[in-house]
Amino acid sequence: MYYIILLLTIMSGKISNAQINPQATTTKTTFSRQTTVSILINASKEDIWKVLTDAENYSDWNTTVISLKGKIAQREKIRLVSTLDPKRTFKLKIKEFLPFEKLVWGDGKGDRIYTLTEDSKGTIFNMTEKIGGLMFPLYSKYIPPFDKSFEQFADDLKTEAEKL
Repeated sequence: MYYIILLLTIMSGKISNAQINPQATTTKTTFSRQTTVSILINASKEDIWKVLTDAENYSDWNTTVISLKGKIAQREKIRLVSTLDPKRTFKLKIKEFLPFEKLVWGDGKGDRIYTLTEDSKGTIFNMTEKIGGLMFPLYSKYIPPFDKSFEQFADDLKTEAEKL
C-alpha cells in the first residue's frame, strides 16, 4: 500500500523530502514483484531528462548498464544489457514518453517507470519496476534482487546530472 501511495503522490507532484527513499524497497506477491527507489537530485528536470534519455551514452554514466542500443523516444524499441544478467539482452519498448516528467519502458513481463518531480531543493527522481504475471511463480526464483542495482542507478544518475 505504501508504494501505491508513494507513486500516486509523486505523480501528483505533492511529495516532500520526508518521502524520498534512496534505499530501494521491494514488495513481493505470488504473481509480482515491485522495486522502488527515490532520490533528490540537485539538478533541473531538463538536465536529468537529458541524461536519462541519451541512449548512446548510457553505459558511460550508468554502472548498472553494459549497453543500451536504440533510441529512447515514444514507441521506439531499445536493447539493454544489464550487469544483473550480462548474458541476456532485454528487448524493450518505450511505452510512455512525457518529456521532463515520465518515461516508461518494458516488455510483456513488466514495466519500469521513471518520474521526475520538481522540489524546492531540486528534482525528485523516482524509479519503480513491477514485473509479474500468471507465470511469474514459475520463473521468479531466477530473477535476481533489484535493490542494490536500483540504488546504484539512482546514485549514478544523480552524479551525472549534477555535473551539468
